[in-house]
Amino acid sequence: MTNTVFQLFKELNQVPRPSWHEERVADWLCQFAENHQLNYKRDAHNCMLISKAGTTGREKAPFTVLHAHMDMVCVADEGKEFNPLTDPIEAYVDNGWMKARGTSLGADNGMGLCMALAVMASTTLEHGPLELFVTTNEEDGMTGAANVAPDFVTGRRMIDLDSEDYDTITTGAAGAYLQNHSLPLKRNAAPKDILYNKVSIYSGPGGHSGVDINKGRNSAVKDICLLLRQMLDDDPSMVIAEITAGEANASIPSRATAIVGIRRSGVEKKAYAQEPKFQLLDEKPETIIQTQSVEALLRAVNAIPYGVIKMSERMEGTVETSNNIGVIRTESDHFHLTTHTRSFIDETMIQTGQAIARTISEQGGSSEIVMSTPAWQERTDSPFMQLVEQTFVDVLGFRPRKVEMHFVMEMGYFVERFPGIQIIPIGPRILEPHSTNERVEISTIENIWKVLVELLRRMATEE
Repeated sequence: MTNTVFQLFKELNQVPRPSWHEERVADWLCQFAENHQLNYKRDAHNCMLISKAGTTGREKAPFTVLHAHMDMVCVADEGKEFNPLTDPIEAYVDNGWMKARGTSLGADNGMGLCMALAVMASTTLEHGPLELFVTTNEEDGMTGAANVAPDFVTGRRMIDLDSEDYDTITTGAAGAYLQNHSLPLKRNAAPKDILYNKVSIYSGPGGHSGVDINKGRNSAVKDICLLLRQMLDDDPSMVIAEITAGEANASIPSRATAIVGIRRSGVEKKAYAQEPKFQLLDEKPETIIQTQSVEALLRAVNAIPYGVIKMSERMEGTVETSNNIGVIRTESDHFHLTTHTRSFIDETMIQTGQAIARTISEQGGSSEIVMSTPAWQERTDSPFMQLVEQTFVDVLGFRPRKVEMHFVMEMGYFVERFPGIQIIPIGPRILEPHSTNERVEISTIENIWKVLVELLRRMATEE
């Protein structure tokens, strides 16, 4: 059946599915359900529930919920022509790993979704009644989970397939506080008697702003602002027409650009720590940003924390609180910034987010809370947990580690919406999600599939 998983993943990757644009993939899921004569429902946020009866003799077993999200973080290599709203993902296998050519792969969480779909399509697996619950916009606000109706799901034992390390069971996840910020800007007519350059920097591989935040990776948002600060100090007559940094709200920014006008020769030849590339522009911009507006942005970015804020005293080696500045975009009359604060302590997370909003306000800007997701922690001694652990032992020969992860999951919403629900996340090994280096280890897909199949059988037959 893993061949079915891979075939479904190939089909799924032909359907664009960036966060906030899940209509087409939801249509694809509806068609899947109809093709397999399965009941389904779809809510106003495009969340889906596909239902399947238990196999013969297991029709009266308790419902089991399979969960995945349908959206993905779409990023591409510099120079690659890629439109996430229209272009498919091209996956390939390299030395036991599945990767994508020049883009993020979407194994997070497409592979887990396709494993669940393979279960729903099967006519040979043994299982009780199943519900496949597929949420939207998990990667950029969790609006699907936040707005799902309390009666959308029937089952109270959920196997979540959004974990990214196959030898673990995720037992907890950090909360998230995602904000959009707006800093006003004013413009002047662009001087025509100077040279304009596109300044580009590459700060590193980027990555997931939760699980990779403690790896010491540079932020292109921080780096471009530091570079512009240095360039302005060196040549106060320099003008700036545009600043763009980062790829996605939930990613560590890897690239940034700025369009600058340089009056004095030689600035572009200086050595800077960020190693910028200068490209002379033939077409000059119509307007430039007033220096006061640029200065306000640079002060704000300098004051906003990036990276690990505090390590956990309870969980050795685990980040407790962090913050990432996801993107900077230059609009006609304002700078748009996003920040993604994560913490296992809800109060600390909110206080940090509020402090960032005050920093923006001090520079004349405003902030909007997009998401405030509570942290989540599952019981580690429940019979359900013991069943999953023993299944790993019997199928794969090892007892999985139980860990709390510094990424954000929808479980905080689920335990509020569906009282009494128990949730155990498992999944294949996925490295560098939210980046063009994203890859999934083929053998772990096969291993998790074996665990999933046996676990469903045991859940249907347990007394």
